[in-house]
Amino acid sequence: MTASSTSPAFRRAGLLVLAALALAGCSRPQPAAEPVRAVKVITVGTSAYGTEPEFAGEVRARIESRLGFRVAGKIIRRQAELGQHVRAGQALAQLDPQDYRLAAEAARAQQAAAQTNRDLAAADLKRYRGLREQNFISAAELERRESTYKAAQAQLEQAQAQLATQGNQAQYTTLVADVPGIVTAIEAEPGQVVSAGTPVVRIAQDGARDVVFSVPEDRAGLVKAGSPVTVRGWADDKEIEGKVREVAASADTVTRTFAVKVAIDAATAPALGATVYARPHALSRNGAAVIKLPTTALRQEGQGSAVWVLDKASMTVRSQPVEVSTADGNEAVIGSGLTPGMQVVVAGVHVLSPGQKVSIYRDKRAAPASAAQEPVKGPGTVVPVSAAR
Repeated sequence: MTASSTSPAFRRAGLLVLAALALAGCSRPQPAAEPVRAVKVITVGTSAYGTEPEFAGEVRARIESRLGFRVAGKIIRRQAELGQHVRAGQALAQLDPQDYRLAAEAARAQQAAAQTNRDLAAADLKRYRGLREQNFISAAELERRESTYKAAQAQLEQAQAQLATQGNQAQYTTLVADVPGIVTAIEAEPGQVVSAGTPVVRIAQDGARDVVFSVPEDRAGLVKAGSPVTVRGWADDKEIEGKVREVAASADTVTRTFAVKVAIDAATAPALGATVYARPHALSRNGAAVIKLPTTALRQEGQGSAVWVLDKASMTVRSQPVEVSTADGNEAVIGSGLTPGMQVVVAGVHVLSPGQKVSIYRDKRAAPASAAQEPVKGPGTVVPVSAAR
């Protein structure tokens, strides 16, 4: 190695070259220009509302009774079965009647004793009246005999009433249906000791039928008694007409909805307990002019919904909050936030940002073959939304 190659000047030059190379390697490349995304838009306008609100309901009997024994005891037999149709007077369940039979026998014996005492008092009164007519006894003695007879008669009447009560209680050990209907629930089983009044069998009475469904609080005030309702069966899609019979005065404590009862013809009513759909005419908006958007145009922004609105002058998008009031089929009904004439992005909304440059998407299949095959170059290349994903 020569002396000139190791001189300080030569070493300094080498260090400068290495530093320049290091700086060149650490510099960041220029970011690529953001592509102009192609978006599909629709022009906001009004259209007719085509869907009527439906509520799921259930067919129930107008009157449903919970039957129980009028006396306490142990159930020894249950004749009623779930879903069975029973007639008036048919036995449904049986209590052990032994204690009530013994009580009835005791009351019968008391009646016999009271009958004997009354007869004896009547015979004494008859004899003493004869003696009084002959002036053998005083008037006060006759009055005492009359009082004895009246007391004996009262005791007899009391014993007779007691016997009738015990006889009724013995009969109450058999639970019978007071009206014809269908057994919808069994609430006690043989071997169970029940108190008087405890529900044992539930019966849906034959006759009028109701459709029961619930409506939210904001719509309960629109449903009035007597307003028409169309009921559609879940199984057969058969439609029948009914009228609102009753609207609950207070909301359900759990669901906070109001129960509505619709009277329908029992002859054409679906089976008891069947699921149906009710369409109250009072809540119908069929034919009303509303603004509707595809659900693909909506996105969540904060606590609500928003859409991208196209500014045609600058070909940029801006976020516009909207209020979705309800749905009409697969479309969202916009309550506020949009006016007719606006252009709203309906596809690829999740890849856009405020102020982003866009172009209106054109279907290449509709363009001439020569134009479709012509390559597009440069930073302004149109990128369809599907490709941007």
